[in-house]
Amino acid sequence: MKSKSLKQALVVFALMVGALSIVSFLPAIANAGLLSAGDNPAVIAEGTGGETSLRQLVLKMVNYFLTFLGIIAVLMIIYAGVTYVTAAGNDDAIGNAKKIITYSLVGLIVILLSFAVVNTILGAGTGTEQ
Repeated sequence: MKSKSLKQALVVFALMVGALSIVSFLPAIANAGLLSAGDNPAVIAEGTGGETSLRQLVLKMVNYFLTFLGIIAVLMIIYAGVTYVTAAGNDDAIGNAKKIITYSLVGLIVILLSFAVVNTILGAGTGTEQ
């Protein structure tokens, strides 16, 4: 019963942080006037903290969310490790902790792969040209 309420609290916390993160980016997009600014880089850079293209802004946002998901995965691994250590021979708790560790590691691998793919695809056109 106690672990179920802890899981629910973690899910609610993750949803709240995710929602706050999304809401924190909305004023930057609105202030930049990305839909009405056209190709004016000064207007876009003013509202987005120095980013002058939509591609760089999207890349920064995706990297932020992937970092957030990576932190959540690492926290789940730590939680599963504590559960495993404090199981005191309870086979159900040990099995549950092993499943959490396995799924968290798979999630971490997926996050790292998506980080590499997104940075390769979106970062291809953001380099400096000579």
